[in-house]
Amino acid sequence: QVQLVESGGGLVQAGGSLRLSCAASGFVINAMGWYRQAPGKERERVGSITRYGSTSYADSVKGRFTLSRDNARNTVYLQMNSLKPEDTAVYYCHTVPIDTGIPWGQGTQVTVSS
Repeated sequence: QVQLVESGGGLVQAGGSLRLSCAASGFVINAMGWYRQAPGKERERVGSITRYGSTSYADSVKGRFTLSRDNARNTVYLQMNSLKPEDTAVYYCHTVPIDTGIPWGQGTQVTVSS
């Protein structure tokens, strides 16, 4: 079964950290991205990572977020430091570019309190 399962979200105070995980099954991950969607806003990509570990980030998270991956576990991670209230959103992982044949996971809620 092809699926993506995100985990690791929670409630944290501003300045805190969280580490999100995304486990893929049913396919071998290649380039992957982390995306987020805040209430009333469109989904945006916060960063991406190639199969070989090259990363890129949105300006809003650069220097605070770090993507990594474990190809043996078919898993990608998002380390989020110095969190801000504006980082509050549901976070998802998916392929880069988006493969419409792979369903989105349920996401993981990140809430940053001020």
